[in-house]
Amino acid sequence: MPDIIQLLPDHVANQIAAGEVVQRPASVVKELMENAIDAEATSIKLIVREAGKTLIQVIDNGKGMSQTDARLSFERHATSKIKKAEDLFNLHTKGFRGEALASIAAIAHVELKTKQEDQQLGSCLKIEGSTLISHENISTSTGTSVAVKNLFYNIPARRNFLKSNTIETRYIVNEFQRVALAHPNIAFSFYHNENEVYNLSTGNLRQRIVAILGKKTNEKLVPIHEITDLVEIKGFVTKPEFAKRKRDEQFFFVNDRFIKNAYLNHAVSSAFENLLSGGHYPTYFLYLTVPTNSIDINIHPTKTEIKFDDEKTLYAILRSAVKHSLGQYNVGPILDFDRDATLDTPYNLKGTNSPNPRVMVNPDFNPFKSEEQKSIQFPYHREKNREWESLYNGLDSTGLDFRSETADSVMFSEEKENSKTYQVHKKYIVSSIKSGIVYINQQLAHQRILYEEFLANITVKDAMSQQLLFPLELSFNTADIALIKEIKDELESIGFLFGEIANDILVIMGMPVNIIESQINAIIENLLEDIKNDIPNTSFSQVDIMAKSLSKSLAIKTGIKLDLKEQEDIVNKLFLCKQPDSSPFGKKTFITVNIDEIDKEFNN
Repeated sequence: MPDIIQLLPDHVANQIAAGEVVQRPASVVKELMENAIDAEATSIKLIVREAGKTLIQVIDNGKGMSQTDARLSFERHATSKIKKAEDLFNLHTKGFRGEALASIAAIAHVELKTKQEDQQLGSCLKIEGSTLISHENISTSTGTSVAVKNLFYNIPARRNFLKSNTIETRYIVNEFQRVALAHPNIAFSFYHNENEVYNLSTGNLRQRIVAILGKKTNEKLVPIHEITDLVEIKGFVTKPEFAKRKRDEQFFFVNDRFIKNAYLNHAVSSAFENLLSGGHYPTYFLYLTVPTNSIDINIHPTKTEIKFDDEKTLYAILRSAVKHSLGQYNVGPILDFDRDATLDTPYNLKGTNSPNPRVMVNPDFNPFKSEEQKSIQFPYHREKNREWESLYNGLDSTGLDFRSETADSVMFSEEKENSKTYQVHKKYIVSSIKSGIVYINQQLAHQRILYEEFLANITVKDAMSQQLLFPLELSFNTADIALIKEIKDELESIGFLFGEIANDILVIMGMPVNIIESQINAIIENLLEDIKNDIPNTSFSQVDIMAKSLSKSLAIKTGIKLDLKEQEDIVNKLFLCKQPDSSPFGKKTFITVNIDEIDKEFNN
């Protein structure tokens, strides 16, 4: 038999490696920005077009490269960071494998311009699909510029798997934020389709967090600082009252490298125990500095997972540090968790003796006096009795009605007997139909009703809007503000009215009539989260996501008591919908029980 094992050509091997390193445009952004940081840049500029599918360019003012280094940087496993295996456990840089540029060049058109400070001319390389097209001397500024064009041009299947521009842009923003938060001493700027998204000057950590997430973040931050032999922890957590329903503002950095670690995340969450309401998560920005030989960062291609030598001790230290800071800044209890502060002695009375209580006695009171005399002496006493006795007016001779709660839940009152609906367990609406009984889930039914109303308002007609007496000012980060601008027209078509939308401020002048003012912030946050996480490939599907998100937020929830009119309103509107049998998320809105099925149960 002939031999069947053969070596892969370099360009095929590079494309396979690219599948691990370059999963989407955001992966390219991460690798190029980290290279710029390793080059000791003090200013880094990111330029993106069409969510990185057309162009990703990173320009830095770092050390630059010589002509030879510029050419070698695109070879696989070519790196200046390590020389022997032991160096993997003494890393102080971002990149070290020598795979990033080779992988990127295998699946895109790449143009590299670079110059060192002591050189008069720099180098310009053009590579397409791992093939060197040109290498020439040019006049350029000190530092490096890498432009990646037409990503995945030679792997159309991978390009087809990319999500919409909105989603891919969000991934890029996430990577930019992580790198920028890890290095507040470096100036960063970010431009998408010629629009400035971020322009971050150098500063301290608090200033960088506020610059990225908005001015109002400053008042929410609680500082953390703990130094031990094993780890130094610094950073911030937000106060419990500012907890969110999403986890996307949780950042862990180890030796200035962003990581994901569910175990350490649990340590922070447990420090907030009994301080957060259900379904809410703390926001945090925590920076851990550990000895490089105590971690292994080479266990995952994207280098976002790290293995610690002593994870259990680290968990205990982190939990303790967060809990201590919450107590120190009067956010959470620090000593006695069960102490009732209302029983404490007031500060101005400490050290004084309390007077003995005095017993008040009426010496003229005689219980054997006539009722008339007592009523004159205590006129209010008889009045109260009369009011109390009036509660019994209208009762028959059998006395009080001792129907149990269970009986009451089964027996219909006269009003309910004449009605067509009845609410069960504050969850289902029961109604009699010709063939039997229908059980309607009030929450899912209301979602369907609202969903079709919002779709009609967005696509066909304008909804009613209620003007706010005082404009409502909300704070969102820059990326969220950019997304709100994209969907502004659709939001206005369902009843929102906006004032200023700039930087990190959103001013709301009016809102849909079925929304309460206190709900607005949560509704918009949920809407943005749903749009970021879904896959809107067309303008209609983005409208669809908005309608679904708003219907989910505003629908009547399980546990809400409905009066007869509200019950009948849901039933009537549900069966006027185009698709009444399912919610916007594909769940059944009602089930029917045939009268024959009921008869069968009793005849068995």
